[in-house]
Amino acid sequence: MSSDLPYRPCVGIMLFNKDGKVFVGKRIDQTVESWQMPQGGIDKGETPKQAALRELKEEAGTDKAEIMGEMDDWVTYDLPKHLVGVAFHGKYRGQRQKWFALRFTGKDSDIDLAAHDPEFSDFQWVTLEALPDLIVPFKRETYKAVIAAFKKFA
Repeated sequence: MSSDLPYRPCVGIMLFNKDGKVFVGKRIDQTVESWQMPQGGIDKGETPKQAALRELKEEAGTDKAEIMGEMDDWVTYDLPKHLVGVAFHGKYRGQRQKWFALRFTGKDSDIDLAAHDPEFSDFQWVTLEALPDLIVPFKRETYKAVIAAFKKFA
């Protein structure tokens, strides 16, 4: 039963460019077009802040960013029933995320999606208003909470 499974400890990154738009990457592993902000698990011995900077480097291929803020609370989401037991090697019911707002200090040419094991095939900068409609439905409430917390940085 999914309620017996724990949440995966994870970080999320809302990366803002100089125009106040947010970085989203197009997922490689989806059969339908799906975009998301960088996110990933927290490694053993790593702080959430360290994990956020590492994940940005791995997923966007850049470290040209400064942390502007972090959400006070952790946000959780549950996987849809058809993904429980499949996603995250079947170990988790969803994710428990600590979100960070970062300001991108580089140029678009500093982003290298192939710098690590690629998770994104493309990226774009989008407005906060456009963001929820690009995201898979089961993550939309999480994204709305992150937008509410970080809209002041746009």
